Amino acid sequence: MSHGSKKVILLALGANFGIAVAKFVAFLLTQSSSMLAESIHSVADTGNQLLLLLGMNKASRAPDEDHPFGYKMESYFWSFIVALMLFSLGGLFAIYEAFHKLHEVHAALAAGQTPTLHHPSVAIGVLCVSIALEGYSWFAATREVNRTRGNKTMLQFIKHSKSTEIIVIWMEDTGALVGLLLALGGVGLTLATGNPYWDVYATFAIGGLLVVIAFMVSRETKSLLIGEAADKEYLKDIEKQVELTPGVVSLMNMRSMQLGDDEFLVTLKIQWEGDLLISEVAARTNDLEDRIRAQSPWARYIIVEPDVFDPVKAATHRV
Repeated sequence: MSHGSKKVILLALGANFGIAVAKFVAFLLTQSSSMLAESIHSVADTGNQLLLLLGMNKASRAPDEDHPFGYKMESYFWSFIVALMLFSLGGLFAIYEAFHKLHEVHAALAAGQTPTLHHPSVAIGVLCVSIALEGYSWFAATREVNRTRGNKTMLQFIKHSKSTEIIVIWMEDTGALVGLLLALGGVGLTLATGNPYWDVYATFAIGGLLVVIAFMVSRETKSLLIGEAADKEYLKDIEKQVELTPGVVSLMNMRSMQLGDDEFLVTLKIQWEGDLLISEVAARTNDLEDRIRAQSPWARYIIVEPDVFDPVKAATHRV
């Protein structure tokens, strides 16, 4: 992960910890369900950023005998755990709290009572400050995303990026900012209309938002965790280098797997001209590997296998 991504995570960590404390105090004073949902959301985000830093630290370990291709995929594992936390501790808890609050409102109205928010100015003040802090964190994350995504749209970047940490942070910050606006809207409409259901509706919306974000994050990280191919642009560059290599008859197949945000493994099965000596094939293979690494430094592991095309085998099996 880049230094810029780590800086964004640390910034989000500090902001969310402070926001979580302020929200909990505001909830204790106001008893607003949307404030409680937002408090748990911020606690979950703080824990998530700690998990991302843990994953980054574990992923930086050097390859060893038990893991000859290194530990880079640790970052994908911890990003997937973050998605599960967003779904359970964030989204499902908010939905549960909304149902609980809905029951309380029904019971109060049935008893002839009118539920009210206590110290609403505290809630509004905390939410406004939280929006400012979260907005700053979101702008920092967006700046880092824009620096790395090039000419891709945001949806294309989320779908094809190999760096899960920055995706998770940006989506968390986006969800947090929208959630804060929903909470502010729920509190504001409750005060303006005297209708306590607006606070409940906002809590439901926050929970639904977090569940959707958790689903999107888990889908992207799962794809990388189970073995996603390297970026097509890098594979096209590697294919061109193979075609430029003297003595190559054909590239029978090429397979790849992303190992981390900045490295991947690629295997090449090549048919060479039949009159080449073994020493010539070895020398040209080494030259091919050097050229691939020079053009695509993320190609950390390159495995080249010589073979002869068999049409019968190709008709019944993948070569």
